[in-house]
Amino acid sequence: TREDLIEFMQILEPDTPLCWVGLGSNLLVRDGGIRGVVIAVQDALSGIENLDAGRVAAGAGVACTVFARHCVRQNLGPAEFFAGIPGTIGGALAMNAGAFGGETWEQVESVDVVDRQGNVRTRTPADYTVSYRQVDGPANEWFLGATFVFDENYDTSMDKVKALVNERKEKQPLGLPSCGSVFRNPPGDHAARLIDTSGLKGFGIGGAVVSDKHANFIINKGSASAADIEALIEHVQTVVRDQHGVELQREVHIVGERLSN
Repeated sequence: TREDLIEFMQILEPDTPLCWVGLGSNLLVRDGGIRGVVIAVQDALSGIENLDAGRVAAGAGVACTVFARHCVRQNLGPAEFFAGIPGTIGGALAMNAGAFGGETWEQVESVDVVDRQGNVRTRTPADYTVSYRQVDGPANEWFLGATFVFDENYDTSMDKVKALVNERKEKQPLGLPSCGSVFRNPPGDHAARLIDTSGLKGFGIGGAVVSDKHANFIINKGSASAADIEALIEHVQTVVRDQHGVELQREVHIVGERLSN
């Protein structure tokens, strides 16, 4: 429960490294693993509560697809775009995740956070600098949940959510092991186009390969190490830089330690 988590934070040694994980959809863990404590919120902070005037509170562990369906059933919106985010509310808050033209922080009224000492506070968007796939705020705090504000009596349907999910399935290599979208789209362009026109679709290192279906995805064919995937990420950045003069910025978050030789 949220209370258990807060109590755990209060007794955690202050110098213990800490890594928070949602669904891990934009996460690459290096082969040496993570030194310290990992907190996975998916099955704990999973509550959704309707408040008043189109306001909805959701825990950091709520899957974005579940949140989208809940809001649509309540005729609240725009919230359908959350169905295109393959992660949790906490992860969406941490990176300002978006899909189909919508972004998470556009709907945020406030967030609840916890610090290393287990202190909980409520913050507003004014406490953060929010941009495309990036959120900068107070250090050593993690999201417990958020309150979102939507238009009431919003004209939407579950069919629209299903259509968006199907569109994502058609365009992305879902069902295959990957770390999600690897790179952020540069201003005025798409990472997938730059990678594709650099001739990198199907290119592989070890068991890692650039998807033939969507060039901004790297697929694990079954035998890839994290080192293979990271090497392929760096190779793609180098080729795109050389051919297009564009420095691709990672969207995937890399954590943990490399294996020592």
